[in-house]
Order: sequence, then C-alpha cells, then structure tokens
Amino acid sequence: MTKPPIKGASIAHPREGDRLFAPSAARNADAITTLLTTLAPPTGIALEIASGTGQHIVQFAREMPSITWQPTEADEGRLASIASYQTEANLPNLAAPQLLDATTPGWSENHAPKDLIFLANLLHLISTPSAKTLISEAAKTLAPNGQFVIYGPFMRNGKLTSPGDAQFHKSLTDQDPDIGYKDTADIIATAQTVGLAHVQTNDLPANNLALRFRKAS
Repeated sequence: MTKPPIKGASIAHPREGDRLFAPSAARNADAITTLLTTLAPPTGIALEIASGTGQHIVQFAREMPSITWQPTEADEGRLASIASYQTEANLPNLAAPQLLDATTPGWSENHAPKDLIFLANLLHLISTPSAKTLISEAAKTLAPNGQFVIYGPFMRNGKLTSPGDAQFHKSLTDQDPDIGYKDTADIIATAQTVGLAHVQTNDLPANNLALRFRKAS
C-alpha cells in the first residue's frame, strides 16, 4: 500500500500550466547556488537527485553554463513542473528531466559517470536504509574525483540544535517512525564506507547544512 504524503514536506503551489512553486526552494536557491559555484568543476555533467518543482536546477544551469545539468525526480507529477521551467528557461545545458527513485538499488547502472551530484531536502523524509542505498548508488554514479553535495536539516552529534528543528523532527517521526532527521556523523560514516571522503560541512541559512563529499581519483 502506498504511504500517504508526508505533511510538511516540500510544499508546492500550482502556478501557470504544469508549473509548481515551492517557497522554500525560492528562499534557499541563492545560498545553494553560491555554494555550488565555488566547488563545481569548470566543465562536466551534474545530476540533481529529487529536483522537486525544478526551480533549483534552472538557476544552477543559468549560473553555471559550462556544466550540463540533469534533473531527476521520483514523483511523476513533478516531472511536468520541471519540464515547464526548463522550457521557459530555454538553456542549452539543461537536460530533459528523468524519472528516478534514488532510494532504489541499482539505479547507478543506468547513469553515466557524473562530475557532481546534488541532493536537497530529502534525507529527513526517507528511512535510514533508504538513505544508505541512495548514498551508495550516488557513489557508484560519480566519476573519479567527482563530488556529492547533500543539503538539508540534520542532527549534529545526536542533537537537534533549534526548537524549530526539534518540532519538525517530531512531526515527521509521529507520521512515520522510520523517517526524521539524520545525524551528520552517521551520514559521513555511511559515505566513507562507500568510498566518499568528507571534504567539508558548510553552514547555510535557516539552520541547514551542506555536507560535501569527494570520490577518490
């Protein structure tokens, strides 16, 4: 049986045609784009896991035109929104969106090596085993020396560091005890077991973090 949607996750409002608008994506897009421009390779292929409405990746492609950007999404309904933003932007380095559930084992076999993989606001919405599968498959998909950036809210040393985070985490685990905030130490340890070195953790607005990993050359 399909689980009901998680309350409080990735709220998006209808706009023109198939387009959806997520206020949270609009708020954090500039900070994330600024970070990615400092670490992205001069050229290459980038994959965004769980592209959502499509707002982020259009901005990434516009600000980093020498990189080809591949949006993906597990929700078929949101693929139309991504395509709508893509059509409006008309950027030659933005590929057509692809259906991808990154929590499914084996998906890396269908994706050519990527120089950069980006994931935002998903790990707290999936179980720990699903998160481990996602990280393992992402590691396999990266080219040598490729980078994996995971953005979102996290526990830090087993603690939730703001009242808002504690409230949101509780609301998630009340709906499904298998989901909720992941601890940075656990995510770093998982990444290391699949050949990803932790490069840096960046503080971003609204108490979010970006965990940066690199695959060995």
